[in-house]
Amino acid sequence: MIPRLTPVTTALLVIITAVWGYEAATSAYLSDQRMVDLGAIVPGLLQRGEYFRLIAAMFLHGSWLHWFLNSWALYQLGTLYETLFGSGRFALIYFVSGICASIASSLYQHGPAVGASGAIFGILGAFIFSIRRSPQYRHQPWTRSLVGQLIFWIAVNIVIGFSVKFIDNAAHIAGLVTGLLLGFLPHRVPPPPPRNMVIDLPPSAPTQNQP
Repeated sequence: MIPRLTPVTTALLVIITAVWGYEAATSAYLSDQRMVDLGAIVPGLLQRGEYFRLIAAMFLHGSWLHWFLNSWALYQLGTLYETLFGSGRFALIYFVSGICASIASSLYQHGPAVGASGAIFGILGAFIFSIRRSPQYRHQPWTRSLVGQLIFWIAVNIVIGFSVKFIDNAAHIAGLVTGLLLGFLPHRVPPPPPRNMVIDLPPSAPTQNQP
């Protein structure tokens, strides 16, 4: 069987990497003001009509490690979800979860915040119910292991988020809840048949407030 392409995940990774390359080349990630100028989440953005920040912040990162961990998590989760459930469904969940995470961040955080983690948490949440409700996948032997890994990493990241001050847990939880709800969406077309695959999920990097 020829593996399905994952154009949305690939495009997201290319854009995120290009944006990080610009941040690194210009040292923008070292300055709060530069990150705000580029589109970081700030308090009161909804009241001021700065809606572009809801999406722009999803492509910005606060350090090379922040970028790398988010990109690695997106690569593993995104390619798998997009392969199993389709590009359209993946794109919808990723962006809706990311936007809801950005809104939550603007309401509950006091400083600039950036990162794709809210959207990644959305995919984590959507995975659980997408698999459990799928007539093709829910009885496969690998699904129990996958769902267990997903729940484990969700719990680990949420606990870490409450323990580390600079982590934007409001964005994480909002993205997760949005993804869980979107995971209930019915499939308009049958997903592709399952294939044997090895799944190893790392924890996602936190959405990061700028120091």
